[in-house]
Amino acid sequence: MILNVDLIAKVVIPILGAILTYLIVPFIKSRTTKEQRDEVYFWVRVAVSAAEQIYKEKGKGVEKKEYVVKFLGSMGINSTIQELDALIEAAVKELNLIQQNNPPKDALV
Repeated sequence: MILNVDLIAKVVIPILGAILTYLIVPFIKSRTTKEQRDEVYFWVRVAVSAAEQIYKEKGKGVEKKEYVVKFLGSMGINSTIQELDALIEAAVKELNLIQQNNPPKDALV
């Protein structure tokens, strides 16, 4: 029997993502206070914004992510890569939404 890897990836990856979400998020919440989570997310947003300014070119996603992870490590934020990935993705999405709603003034010219 030939296994269709593409089909398996399309089915297994979302299921694993859902399982991790339902297991990791409650675990993180049980081990931290809301203030601690808010502070970590604040620093993630700062690091993401800084990375966006430093690496303005397209295709620099790997460098941006490395910068964010190193910055957070220097701030003493020690989380798993899965936890950081979720926070970084949320901060990037938030930053993109802000930029879409508030385009730079020179973009209007």
